[in-house]
Amino acid sequence: MSEVCPCGSTQSFDQCCGPLLVGAPPASPQALMRSRYTAFAKGDIDYLITTLAPEALDDFNREDSETWAKQAQWLGLEIRKAEGSEVEFVAHFRMNGKTHYHHELASFRQVDGIWKYVDGQIDPKPPQRVVKSVGRNDPCPCGSGKKYKKCCGA
Repeated sequence: MSEVCPCGSTQSFDQCCGPLLVGAPPASPQALMRSRYTAFAKGDIDYLITTLAPEALDDFNREDSETWAKQAQWLGLEIRKAEGSEVEFVAHFRMNGKTHYHHELASFRQVDGIWKYVDGQIDPKPPQRVVKSVGRNDPCPCGSGKKYKKCCGA
């Protein structure tokens, strides 16, 4: 039996990310995200490069990525949300004796029918809640039909 896949899927590496790292196309952005985490955990920088969209290659630094992959002890991947072409994830790792995390909202798109990593927003913030103030004589937002001052504003 082979090792459990580093991506946290609970499947074996050979059943999960292994085929992707040797050339199988990812079925979804989440599958690509999991395989990219596994590539970091295994130090497979060539795979990371091949899974980048053309515009993302400009910002990729092979030497920095190799150093990070080698020096980090990869502790786990947490997928928080995967919708459409975006995946929000947290990668946990230990470096220089300290535990760290990398929280990102990653964007993906298909290039020639194959999912590629485009970019990501580090430490994404939830949308800000907008509160509309209600005037005393406005209809109550609870839907009662009464004026706010005679209903919830009393």
